[in-house]
Amino acid sequence: MSSIPEVPLSSGCRTVPVVGMGTAAYPFPGPEAVKSATLHAIELGYRHFDTAASYGTEQSLGEAIAEALHLGIIQSRDELFITSKLWCSDAHPNLVLLALQKTLQNLQMEYLDLYLIHFPVSSMPGKYEYPVRKEELLPMDFKSIWAAMEECQRLGLTKSIGVSNFSCKKLQDLLATAMISPSVNQVEMNPLWQQKKLREFCKAKGIMVTAYSPLGAKGTIWGGDLVMECEVLNEIARARGKTLAQVCLRWVYEQGVIVLVKSFNEERMKENLEIFDWALSQEESKKITQLPQYRGLSGDSFVSVNGPFKSVEEFWDGEI
Repeated sequence: MSSIPEVPLSSGCRTVPVVGMGTAAYPFPGPEAVKSATLHAIELGYRHFDTAASYGTEQSLGEAIAEALHLGIIQSRDELFITSKLWCSDAHPNLVLLALQKTLQNLQMEYLDLYLIHFPVSSMPGKYEYPVRKEELLPMDFKSIWAAMEECQRLGLTKSIGVSNFSCKKLQDLLATAMISPSVNQVEMNPLWQQKKLREFCKAKGIMVTAYSPLGAKGTIWGGDLVMECEVLNEIARARGKTLAQVCLRWVYEQGVIVLVKSFNEERMKENLEIFDWALSQEESKKITQLPQYRGLSGDSFVSVNGPFKSVEEFWDGEI
């Protein structure tokens, strides 16, 4: 199996493996399933793991890592790159540090490698649920929330900070007052939602893009099989003797983007790492570039007549 390449972040703290394992699953498979899958992933060579306060997987991930250390599969927590996220209900200036401290407690760790704002919206404190109840949606004070994130980095509780699900405009608004630029913007990206404009903006600003849902949104609470049923992608996979998943992951990797895979199936976990010793042809890449585009995560959950965003267009700033 090929080793996983790593890329630097603008924070300069350390490099990040370009393939990471995501731990968001709907319905939730249970803590033991998450722990077992994580432990096996570490055995296979995964060193980058993505979690969030809202996923309910931080504790299981932490237990798996503790066991991997105990078993000698890894020698130090420093061998791993761990990302978690600030949920909307904690997106208040006085709660950011407390939320990160709770995340670290769940993970049994002294620091994160990357801490992200999960969505560009706040909600009433106290609940970790998705979707957020529409009557509890609140506008986010980007300036004060980001200042609190910067303080978390200065305290050494996270090596880097970033955002998730931010449009070009929202990134621009954040950058206008930021003392520390976000290292990462984690967004939905796959052959049917290629995010070209956002990727170009992020590249110009030194922000690394991380892709979630690289195979579409099947099995999530917003659903969708369009990527897996795409005939162009299936034709390429058959012609190359690869799985459709491998074609999608290779395409994302070739765009210079970090990709998060999510499978608790041992064979697929192995296959998802087998994308580095081959490349898509120019013709294959062109065919993928020409695919019709469709966003899986509509953003409707964050739209409310009385909330900060009155339409999907407003939530994504027209990037739909």
